[in-house]
Amino acid sequence: MSFDIPRRPNMPFDLTGAMTPELRSRIKWIVIISAVIATFAFANFLRGVFTDLFWFEEVGYRDVYLKILTTKAALFIGAGAVFALLCGTSIYFALRISQCPELVPMPAGTKEFLRRLILWGAIVIVLVLSGVFGSIAATQWALVMRYGAAVPFGITEPIFSRDAGFYVFTLPLYDMVQTWLLAAGIAVLISTLFAYFVSYNFRGVGFPLNPAFKVHISTIGASIMFALAVGHWIDRMNIVLSAKGSIFGASYTDVHASEPAFLILTFIAIACGILMLVNAYVRGLRLLGGALALWAVAAIALGSGWPNAMQRISVNPNEFALERQYIRNNIEFTRLGYGLDNIQSLQYPAVPGMTRDLIDQNPESIENIRLWDNGPLSNVYKQIQQIRPYYTFNEADIDRYMIGGELRQVMLAAREVEQSQLGPAAQTWVNTKLRYTHGFGIAMSPVTEFTPEGRPLFYAKDIPNDGIIRISAPGAAQPEQLITNPRIYYGEMTDEYVFVDTNTPELDYQLEGSEAKDFYYDGAGGVPINSFIRRLAYAWQFSDMAILLTNEFKAESKIMYRRTVRDRAHAIAPFLRMDEDPYIVAADGKLFWMLDAYTTSSHFPYSEQVGTGINSYNYIRNSVKVTVDAFDGTVQFYIVDQNDPVAATYANIFPTLFKPIDAMPDSLRSHIRYANNIFSVQAEKFLRYHMTDPQDFYNREDLWRLAREKVGISGQLEQVEPYYAIMKLPGETVPEFVLLTPYTRNDPPIMAGWLAARSDGDNYGELQALIFPRDRQVDGPEQVEAKIDNDPFISEWFTLRCQGGSTCIRGNLLVIPVIHEDTYGLLYAEPVYLQAAGIEFPELKQVVLASGERVVMRESVPVGIDALVGASVQPPPPPVTEPGDLDAIRESLRNMKNAVQGLLDSILDLEETLEGLEQTPGGQ
Repeated sequence: MSFDIPRRPNMPFDLTGAMTPELRSRIKWIVIISAVIATFAFANFLRGVFTDLFWFEEVGYRDVYLKILTTKAALFIGAGAVFALLCGTSIYFALRISQCPELVPMPAGTKEFLRRLILWGAIVIVLVLSGVFGSIAATQWALVMRYGAAVPFGITEPIFSRDAGFYVFTLPLYDMVQTWLLAAGIAVLISTLFAYFVSYNFRGVGFPLNPAFKVHISTIGASIMFALAVGHWIDRMNIVLSAKGSIFGASYTDVHASEPAFLILTFIAIACGILMLVNAYVRGLRLLGGALALWAVAAIALGSGWPNAMQRISVNPNEFALERQYIRNNIEFTRLGYGLDNIQSLQYPAVPGMTRDLIDQNPESIENIRLWDNGPLSNVYKQIQQIRPYYTFNEADIDRYMIGGELRQVMLAAREVEQSQLGPAAQTWVNTKLRYTHGFGIAMSPVTEFTPEGRPLFYAKDIPNDGIIRISAPGAAQPEQLITNPRIYYGEMTDEYVFVDTNTPELDYQLEGSEAKDFYYDGAGGVPINSFIRRLAYAWQFSDMAILLTNEFKAESKIMYRRTVRDRAHAIAPFLRMDEDPYIVAADGKLFWMLDAYTTSSHFPYSEQVGTGINSYNYIRNSVKVTVDAFDGTVQFYIVDQNDPVAATYANIFPTLFKPIDAMPDSLRSHIRYANNIFSVQAEKFLRYHMTDPQDFYNREDLWRLAREKVGISGQLEQVEPYYAIMKLPGETVPEFVLLTPYTRNDPPIMAGWLAARSDGDNYGELQALIFPRDRQVDGPEQVEAKIDNDPFISEWFTLRCQGGSTCIRGNLLVIPVIHEDTYGLLYAEPVYLQAAGIEFPELKQVVLASGERVVMRESVPVGIDALVGASVQPPPPPVTEPGDLDAIRESLRNMKNAVQGLLDSILDLEETLEGLEQTPGGQ
């Protein structure tokens, strides 16, 4: 048979049905480009694995990386293979079932081409979707690993009587598998229908409802229904994480409506799946449509209608009576989730005033009142301790050291390299990658003392000629510590990759007016880059051809990257949540970074959530302390909370990763501190969850709020941030390093209490709530700030100095507990800084001290203390002037004015004389 159809210019086939040269060329280039892209993507993946193996070998955690990598690979291959089998089989049967005579006759060549096109299109679709679903499964590697090594919590929730670990480790995996299967079923259904559509469309045939087609589609639909049934069963268990009621977790409505509704929906979904299977053997698609409609109506009526009706009709009019037990569950498990259950509550019967005896019995607290706030001190460090323009300081951190035989609270910051501060002409590859490679030393100052000029005193400063940083009190005969290796290759701001031990000497340090000191790295840090393959891999990774072309490398040369402390620790342990603020520690003649790491979960039953989305959690522990050697980048992970099941689970998964806290050197262990981030979360939760009685909780009977203070240039009220202090806690005789946050009541904002976290020795991690009596008023920070503003002397001082080019900065108002035997006092302290316009160089000028009765402002803490508790509380008032003395005063003012004017005229004459001398040739 011949076809008398003229070929249009753009038709892909000639009259015989063969492909035209244009179509062959297009297909060839599509195949080539696709192959190149796939090859490049695979090669890039191998390059990443290749360099990661080198890096993990350097840090000593190659086994951790390989375990995570092999788990990801197994999940990718396994899940991808399962999806490929399901989808490939379904499409295969679709193509077989859809084979039928064409309504429009086609040449044999065209038919063969279309057959191959459909076949290869189906293969590509299956492979692409398999890769997608394999990748989705691979991202859940942590869920799978936690499931296999789970440690029980030993806490049984009351609704389903299951251990809390079931909801943290097991149920999330079930949920993930069910979601994956449901999504895979829907993807298979769509792919199958598309295959039918393409196959029938090329043949000019519509969708015939033949028995084979109905069996096929009904089977897939039933599988989706069975997956939905599993989802309803999981939803039934997940009511312990419900956020629908008045409290988080299972409420009365969840237990008496949602839970049975999900159970009924489980059976309805199973029944609908069975009906879909039966539909394959009856005429039409009515049974299949009816099953879908039944499930949809039931899901709306049972999943939403029933719980909403019960909530409005039964629960809302009798809410507390019905919700009492569920409120109790929420209180108990939220306190467990955030570690509030171990808080020891103590009464703090504060006295209104301050006595000399209280001051004398708390010298450590008084000598360590923090007057230097983080922001102002960091700016001062940058102005007077940066030394060279290519150095910089991040925010100063707070810690404690033994100085002169006493425990002193200090602030310190690391002097890190910042290559971006080099001049434009110096921004060369050699300078940024080989020469300026590391920072040098620290600045350290006590938190209380300052010079008459308003600058901090220093325990460590500058870069000495010998390059050894000394930590000592001013004027001390011998230093407390020597930092013999103060070089900082790893830090908070060192985010550029560099090369060490090359032919180019590194700049070690340079003093004003002296030659630069060179250095060749001799530590263990860095990945060897001693072969062409390695140089090629890193040139590719960093898109830097100079790595291949330079002649500055030698056999011992290394590349350092992932140099920021958080990135370095997170790359090794991505399952931990890293703190945002590592702090520098001087110990054993070196510098180390200390970083807090948290274990979290968003599946702890009944516990109220923090945050939203993937970053939310309702269980948190600061179970891991991380140390990073600033010189060689060595990273160590120490478990500090042995009672955390999540940390114990990770220790089971990675037995070589974690060490017990007892293995940490004492020189470092003395500097661990209770982390500010977790403390802030606990403090916020304790505002409400200090109430353990459901009635009080429901009525918000004793709701607290975080104290507020006037701070900064604007003096606007802001929330008081938690602060560290050295103090004696009630019942203790030795002062210790404590993290505090004050609470006030709502109205008026009088003091309600404190939350205190201990950091020293065996007491680390203990929390105490210091509760103020409710039958007396104790001023909160807001009320003390009002007293400061209302004091005539202080108000006049601010008025005279905070204008004309100068800015006043109000520092943090600290509330310091001072205790002696049965006497409990409060001391309020607020620093005041002056800063000239146009330069961030604040000077600490005054200290405001207050007790419940008095407010004073003096030039130092000791002088302020004498004024606060001594006979002279305020500066003497100005003398009263009688009206008869006004003429004499006016005469004195005129004389002073004339004297000042004469002095100004003399200065002007002197300036004119100097200008005349400058214009005279050879004038001296």
